[in-house]
Amino acid sequence: MMGMDESTIAAVALTLKLALVTSVLLMLIVTPMAWRLSRWQSAFKPFVLAIFSLPLVLPPTVLGFYLLVAFSPQSPVGEVWVSMTGETLAFSFEGLVLGSIIYSFPFALQPLYGGFVQLDSRYLEVSQSLGLNRFHTFIKVVLPLCRAPALVAFGLSFAHTIGEFGVVLMIGGNIPGETQVLSISLYEQVEALEYEQAHLLSMALLLFSFSLLVLLYRFSGKGGLGWNLSSR
Repeated sequence: MMGMDESTIAAVALTLKLALVTSVLLMLIVTPMAWRLSRWQSAFKPFVLAIFSLPLVLPPTVLGFYLLVAFSPQSPVGEVWVSMTGETLAFSFEGLVLGSIIYSFPFALQPLYGGFVQLDSRYLEVSQSLGLNRFHTFIKVVLPLCRAPALVAFGLSFAHTIGEFGVVLMIGGNIPGETQVLSISLYEQVEALEYEQAHLLSMALLLFSFSLLVLLYRFSGKGGLGWNLSSR
């Protein structure tokens, strides 16, 4: 890549890998969860949605600190991971993936949840009248009708993971080729007074983020980005 040194190129590759893995796993986890939440009627629903939405308002360093504690070898999670792999979960790519899934969780959940809530229930009634069970109704009717919210969920998760800083720094540190993502690389360049490289990287991130948002708004149509915190 023109104007980028080897360490920056490695950071770009690692960031894209992290964003892709995180977004795919999030879609697999969040899609059925968002559907169940959209159908669930309970007085506890606002509290559950608030818990899942905490990363939207919680300072990244706070979340990163607690994840760092949870990923340490002294914690139950970290201890199990060490016994399984022989390596620590903190300051590893796998740790970054887990942290990114938690940090970007609401960015995948809210568009899907909003799309599912707004889905006309008559489609479900017709599907059931034709003999389709709940699973096949979800696969053949719900998901095709909610392509736009799903695309928005994936896109926002991808973009948000690329822009992570606080959480990544807390649980991953700054290990080149292992945990040094773009945001960390940019911070390092500014600290080293390498402003020309920092300008190049910042402009690339700005253009990418803007272009992705334009595409997401175009595909999402009148529903915007499907941001819905309703407790319906």
